[in-house]
Amino acid sequence: MPPARELDVSEITRVVRDLFIAASRELGGDVAGAIEEALSLEESERAVAALREIMENQRIAREESMPLCQDTGLAVLFVEIGQDVRIRGGVFHEALQEGVRLAYREGYLRKSVCDPLSRVNTADNTPAVIHVDIVPGDRVRITAMPKGGGSENMSVARMLVPSAGLEGIEDLVVDTVRKAGPNSCPPLVVGVGIGGTLEYSALLAKKALARPLGRFNDRDDRLADLERKLLERINGLGIGAQGYGGRVTALAVHAEMAPCHIASLPVTVNLNCHVARHRECIL
Repeated sequence: MPPARELDVSEITRVVRDLFIAASRELGGDVAGAIEEALSLEESERAVAALREIMENQRIAREESMPLCQDTGLAVLFVEIGQDVRIRGGVFHEALQEGVRLAYREGYLRKSVCDPLSRVNTADNTPAVIHVDIVPGDRVRITAMPKGGGSENMSVARMLVPSAGLEGIEDLVVDTVRKAGPNSCPPLVVGVGIGGTLEYSALLAKKALARPLGRFNDRDDRLADLERKLLERINGLGIGAQGYGGRVTALAVHAEMAPCHIASLPVTVNLNCHVARHRECIL
């Protein structure tokens, strides 16, 4: 058996810092492309003006090295660690948290994390929410997602009865977006998690938001069809960019699924605003 590949925690901290700063300042190319496409489809003058302001905002943020939004989010990390990697030099989870601390301090990003009851700010935007999977290989994949409060607040988790089926899932997703209206800063990216357990459906929905825009689910044709249908129904709501009305309320719908208990049908709808921030690096 070959020796394990060694990776120092200082490299992990550096990468996490850089990912969160970049995600907060630069609109992803996939998102920018989706907004440009929305501009070509939109007919509402007010929605077109809003979309143009979004693109102007991202240009200024990029050129001036400033955050895309005043809400720089709660830090969410998805990490896949190859089973043939040995972490050295410190504690892995603390290295991730330190990367977040550095990003929010050195990147001059708003610190938005507080105790849920006292509402006292933790002052460094930690603790981050960290999800770790052990996978084959000798690489580490880190995905950084600064998740804003406005869109997160409009998300919904439900335990549907199994007989609700696809129709019930579709209605829940569309109704969630309808009720959110302008509060989640559309045009949206809609993450849908189906199956598993209550908490796992929420994790699936969050992971779905990290998928690059511009392609439907390529692992399950049923989910690809569901995404297409939901995107059409959501864009038929007429909410439009920033709630000004129009043809484009969502840029994409991403759905993920896992087996569930015979008595259950857990479904989570996790909304993301138009900046849809996430960055990834493989070490």
